[in-house]
Amino acid sequence: MRQQKQASYLDAFIPIVVLVSLLGAAVYLYGDNSSSGPNQIALLFATFTAALIGLKNGFTWKTLEEAMIKGITISLGAILILLMVGALIGTWLLSGTVPTLIYYGLQIIHPSWFYAAGCLICGIVAMSIGSSWTTAATIGVALLGVANGLGLDPVVTAGAVISGAYFGDKLSPLSETTNLAPAVAGSDLFEHIQHMLWTTVPSFVIALIIFIFMGFNADVSSESSKIDEIATILQSNFNISIINLVPLAILLGLAIKKMPAFPAISIGAVIGAIWALLFQGDLIASQVNPDEGVLVSHFKLVWATFFDGFSLETGNAKMDDLLSGGGMSSMLTTTWLVMTALMFGAIMEKTGLLELFVKSILKVAKSTGSLIASTVATCFGTNLVAADQYIAIVVPGRMFKEEYKQRGLRSVNLSRTLEDGGTITSPLIPWNTCGAYMQSVLLINPLDYAVYAFFNLINPFLAIVYAYLGIKILKIKPKTMQQEKSASDAS
Repeated sequence: MRQQKQASYLDAFIPIVVLVSLLGAAVYLYGDNSSSGPNQIALLFATFTAALIGLKNGFTWKTLEEAMIKGITISLGAILILLMVGALIGTWLLSGTVPTLIYYGLQIIHPSWFYAAGCLICGIVAMSIGSSWTTAATIGVALLGVANGLGLDPVVTAGAVISGAYFGDKLSPLSETTNLAPAVAGSDLFEHIQHMLWTTVPSFVIALIIFIFMGFNADVSSESSKIDEIATILQSNFNISIINLVPLAILLGLAIKKMPAFPAISIGAVIGAIWALLFQGDLIASQVNPDEGVLVSHFKLVWATFFDGFSLETGNAKMDDLLSGGGMSSMLTTTWLVMTALMFGAIMEKTGLLELFVKSILKVAKSTGSLIASTVATCFGTNLVAADQYIAIVVPGRMFKEEYKQRGLRSVNLSRTLEDGGTITSPLIPWNTCGAYMQSVLLINPLDYAVYAFFNLINPFLAIVYAYLGIKILKIKPKTMQQEKSASDAS
């Protein structure tokens, strides 16, 4: 058995330099299409580079291969959700659920407060169901359709959707990350949520104010005439009715009842298909070959919607793009990106290269402010390198846990910081699992909407400001120390 050597700082930097260089080249050469293959190749080459360093330091290929397989295994739950979300978008387009949301949204949401309203709606829904992903795939897709009808910027709209979805997800006790962070840090779930309010709510309020300002200054007068045209196209192609929103209501109800995401979204997709057969008969009839018979042709179209999405030709190119899409096949590129990203993250963690970065950070983090700022930076860096928000919570959480305790800081400080730096920044990175997912659903590059995801930008910054000013930084008391020790032992 070969002796494993301690990785050097040069070892740790080489894969990062390779990754950043190749990702930069991918964006330069391919632009918005960089996530459709070029980024995946960049991640694979960076993974091979890290693996070579691991082999040099005494790791066997079998060990490294097992780490990569384990990394991919971690993503399987997310991949299942991704595929089923693709099916859900397809069936909800065919069933009229998304078109109905767009139609009613055009009637009730005024352009001047659309961005803020969209952000707030996404926040409420995500808090209710505990899922930023489901919120973006349903409410977010509909809001982008409304933005198109109102002549508003879809990139800003995507920023509002991301801001609201992650605000609600972060504060929901139903959210996986909201449960994961206190479990890793050793704090109580509801104390963790209460402590997060101090950084999360002010950040969200500031974001809403910015969106309100942007809405009132948006120039939509020349585009407002399109609303009637879009409403007419929707009504002429779909049976628009409040009953089309039943699949959405059922999905939200299942999520509130804490049903896991995969079966809940699966049920939502199936109900969408049933609703299409029940209420969109004329639309389906216009899409099928009548020679195959009504039963066979209708069933064949709905089946195809699950795996290949829905396509509509209205005579208006923008509306065709808006009302077409979905299907499991639309998520395959994202699945590829998720797998390659987690392979790279797994190799970096297994070979000790990630840990090396954290240890070097701790050497310079002398004050409480610098420790929390370093934790935020480490979470963001892990999101960049390991490309997954769960890893960006678990790895820094494990590495900083004892340091917080030794400095007399309560574990809720760590759990809050893990969310401020890890959960919030994940959708801003194109090759991160969250960023890749949001691009596949909203069809907008994270590098574009990141500028307008104000909540996600403000929250980490505010957390650092609080840390240096000593605002709501809780210290360990004897009684609290015993409680946290019990929570830590239980987790």
